[in-house]
Amino acid sequence: MRKNITLLLLCITFNAYTDESVWVYTKGADTLPKGALEYKLNIISRQNKDSGDYIFNDIRPEIEYGISDKLTLSAEVMVFDHKYSVENENLQPMFDTQGGEAGRFNKTQVGGFELALKYNVLSTYKDFMGLSFGFGYENRNKYRLDGSNINQDSFVFSTYTQKNFLDNTLQLAATTKLEFERRNTPDVLEEEIAADFSLGVSYRFKPKWNIGVEFRHQSDYLNPQENGVFNPELRRSSFDLTDFRVGSQHQRGNYIGPSIHYAEKEWWVTAGVLWQVAGGGSPFSESYSNRNWDEHEKVHIGFTIAWEND
Repeated sequence: MRKNITLLLLCITFNAYTDESVWVYTKGADTLPKGALEYKLNIISRQNKDSGDYIFNDIRPEIEYGISDKLTLSAEVMVFDHKYSVENENLQPMFDTQGGEAGRFNKTQVGGFELALKYNVLSTYKDFMGLSFGFGYENRNKYRLDGSNINQDSFVFSTYTQKNFLDNTLQLAATTKLEFERRNTPDVLEEEIAADFSLGVSYRFKPKWNIGVEFRHQSDYLNPQENGVFNPELRRSSFDLTDFRVGSQHQRGNYIGPSIHYAEKEWWVTAGVLWQVAGGGSPFSESYSNRNWDEHEKVHIGFTIAWEND
């Protein structure tokens, strides 16, 4: 009888943490149980450059399915909602897209889609630590920075690690992503390698409630080819099978901030805020005062709500 009660409590603990996102960017190592469905709505609002006003709401409805206890398939649609009028003419491509000085851009558009797989190698609860690997394909027809038309294909490789302490009330997780992007706009070809690393700590301070803190780093490496010409002062990236190279770092941004998470049996919700605390880039980026402004913002506000169906 005691053994059965112990197993029941363990199952409840496992279900409470199964593939729940308790941070904005960091994801744990868990996958969905076989046959389970999860419906998510992810919203990250990226707000404020160094001048004027800027809001980019990255809205992503997503569905996940547990192919097996170790393998999860996900599909999401990207909806890009831009509202901005920047004053600094060096904040490109936003300044040109809005129509120059005193211009404004205000559009909500479907930006693309992503298909992804996540495979669990080590269980967070049965092994020393949790470990999963992910692979995703993205296709975008709108640029996240300014909402302009593009043709972009991306291949994303992810690693998820997680370690729980204190009877699973304290979680430590890290997500590492490498993105290989090929982006075409009129007269411009960009082959970009992007690095995205996030680290989160979360504590369940009462039943159903978690509070945490999160760090995120994002950077990219490239040399844009404009009208067939590369910038001689930058190294280009390439990820062809016979020509792999990592180019010059164009930009980087570091963020940190708190998160809060609430979970019921069949649904959960997470909210968080991260501020850019450091940034920079090449001489051709808009970077100063230890911040980057052409590709990063002052603050990111995240919100996720999910419904689970076992």
